[in-house]
Amino acid sequence: MQQPSRLLKRNPPPLTKQEQGNSSSKAEPTSDSGVGGSSLDTMVAACAVELMNARNSFHKLHLKVTGEGSYAAHKALNELYDAIPDFVDTLMEGYQGAAEKILMCKDVSPRTIEDVADAIAYLREIYAMINKLQAKLPYSEIVNNLDLVKDAINSTKYKLLFLK
Repeated sequence: MQQPSRLLKRNPPPLTKQEQGNSSSKAEPTSDSGVGGSSLDTMVAACAVELMNARNSFHKLHLKVTGEGSYAAHKALNELYDAIPDFVDTLMEGYQGAAEKILMCKDVSPRTIEDVADAIAYLREIYAMINKLQAKLPYSEIVNNLDLVKDAINSTKYKLLFLK
């Protein structure tokens, strides 16, 4: 890190070797050790793909939900699947900017959700996946953005469980 006095000079002297070692024009790559031996990059990409697929799965359930509490479920699922694309963009763009690399997203088939109970179980799985990812992330701003995804999950679970 440059000393404050260096920043004020028009032609500062060259950096010392120690300052050069602590300075980088590019962010350091993230660790390649993640949950299950996969890299952090792979975990972020997998989370994004899971959320994109979840959006479609929740939309399909939204269109077929019936019975007691179906209107509340219909509305809650609508709010969630409308919000997910922005969550994915924020995650991917933020991570790719912080890590200074483009991630590769593998195609994975979306999950079929049969009913509200399946949706609640799936929401719990996504929440757990996000927690694991957050524990590995060195970027606090991305951790904070993922907290907003978890907040949306919690709100949706509340509506699905208690608003009938």
